[in-house]
Amino acid sequence: MKYLLTCLLASMLLAMPLAGKAALTIEITGGVEGALPIAVVPFDTSKLSSKLPVDLASIVSSDLNRSGVLKVMERSQLPANPHYSNQVQYQRWRSAGQEYLVVGRVREESPGLYTIEFQLLDVLKQKQLLGRSMKAKKRNLRSRAHQISDFIYEQITGTRGAFNTRIAYIRAHKDSARKYVLQVADSDGFNAQNVLESDEPIMSPSWSPDGKSLAYVSFENRRPEIYIQHLATARRSKIAGFRGLNGAPSWSPDGKFLALVLSKDGSPDIYTLNTSTKRLKRLTKHRAIDTEPVWTRDGRSIIFTSDRSGTPQLYRVGVDGGRPKRITFEGRYNTAASLSPDGKYLTMVHGDQGQYKIAQLERESGNLTVLTDGSLDESPSFSPNGKMVLYASTRGNNGFLFAVSIDGRAKHKLSDQAGDIREPVWGPFESK
Repeated sequence: MKYLLTCLLASMLLAMPLAGKAALTIEITGGVEGALPIAVVPFDTSKLSSKLPVDLASIVSSDLNRSGVLKVMERSQLPANPHYSNQVQYQRWRSAGQEYLVVGRVREESPGLYTIEFQLLDVLKQKQLLGRSMKAKKRNLRSRAHQISDFIYEQITGTRGAFNTRIAYIRAHKDSARKYVLQVADSDGFNAQNVLESDEPIMSPSWSPDGKSLAYVSFENRRPEIYIQHLATARRSKIAGFRGLNGAPSWSPDGKFLALVLSKDGSPDIYTLNTSTKRLKRLTKHRAIDTEPVWTRDGRSIIFTSDRSGTPQLYRVGVDGGRPKRITFEGRYNTAASLSPDGKYLTMVHGDQGQYKIAQLERESGNLTVLTDGSLDESPSFSPNGKMVLYASTRGNNGFLFAVSIDGRAKHKLSDQAGDIREPVWGPFESK
């Protein structure tokens, strides 16, 4: 067992890449046949005293393109540049093959304070579907653009948009010495902020349900320990530092507990920890390696990875304990579960003939669908609206972040020309 645990920790460490500090950028790697055509006209900023630091329409266009549901018309192909609905000649947009049109403008209220107005128009019906006005300070213009994308996406699809959300991931970079960084960024990879820097590895970030804190594993004391860090204040506390392995923290839906992996009593097993009382409860007891716990939506069960059947598979155990039940049977390698917000689907790393891809399991039917085409894909994480899956993939000697739609048809890459990033996790919706 000591050898197996050493191999497990070694594999976790080897999975940590070297990377630089460049910002993430979006690269659309696959379009979707049948996506709804929409045009986003550059917002009118002609009356501002100075140029805006961001292009609002460009951000909205990028967001909507990444959804896979909508296809935004190239800016160079726009037949006109209206900024108000009463300026729109609908026949021109119908002739250009567009079904929806977004127009907008920005007004300066005072230095650094703006009012953004936009309208979503139905080209075929020649009517307004949505109109909004919102205040924005210079520092949150990008967030307002993501909000506009969310409004548009929800109006057209009926599903809440997840563009104005955040992701977390681990970056490792090498200057004169290796450095590891836990970062948080917007869902499109911009506005990256450092949460923690360390000379020793950081891994397994996990968002609290309210999006205000991250749990993670740090080796800063030369051994794995679990911390919780409040993002707004940077205040943090060590939550688990037992002998042996302390790993893979996962928040319960109510935010009161963490599921985690401890080896203090022998083999790595699944425990729950009350974050207020620090009371521990052991859920599994087996000589195999039990790891990567995630909570079910109702908070009554935990899904985890175990090699107790001889190969890594997914199991479910109740939070009151009991005999774990195996839930994956197709293939010899299924790990790293992520549960959809509605609880109907599981994504996982699915291994087949030396290829490791992201697959999705429909829990009721048991149908397994492979979503990705990489050979070393890892760490899937559902978007909070359940429509996309964020994951990491190794291409050549570099690692990248990708997102794929739940039907596998739309995919985009958050590319980083300077190096690699890993272990992404998509944060929750902000409270309305």
